[in-house]
Amino acid sequence: QVQLVESGGGSVQAGGSLRLSCAASGSIFEISSMGWYRQAPGKQRELVAASLNGGSTNYLDSVKGRFTISRDNAEKMVYLQMNSLKPEDTAVYYCNAGIRTPSGWGSHWGQGTQVTVSS
Repeated sequence: QVQLVESGGGSVQAGGSLRLSCAASGSIFEISSMGWYRQAPGKQRELVAASLNGGSTNYLDSVKGRFTISRDNAEKMVYLQMNSLKPEDTAVYYCNAGIRTPSGWGSHWGQGTQVTVSS
């Protein structure tokens, strides 16, 4: 059993900052990629930022220069520092990780955390 638990969401005004955290726990042998997705009402879930095992990162174009993903492999955690937030960043943010368990590799999701940015 694997759990991903997010924290750090909330409500801020435009221009503000938030830091999301995600902790992985359970029967984990290995973690490959870790990332953050978001889903706004009426829209599809989209990849915001990803951290690959080799250290490379990917970002959604609209968040480049504002968001920074980082991870602590020893603690099995991934973070998303969000600066200069805009109303269009409002969404539920989900943590995702590729994890090898005794059952093999799988893609695992957190429960989501709401981020609301007001103008």
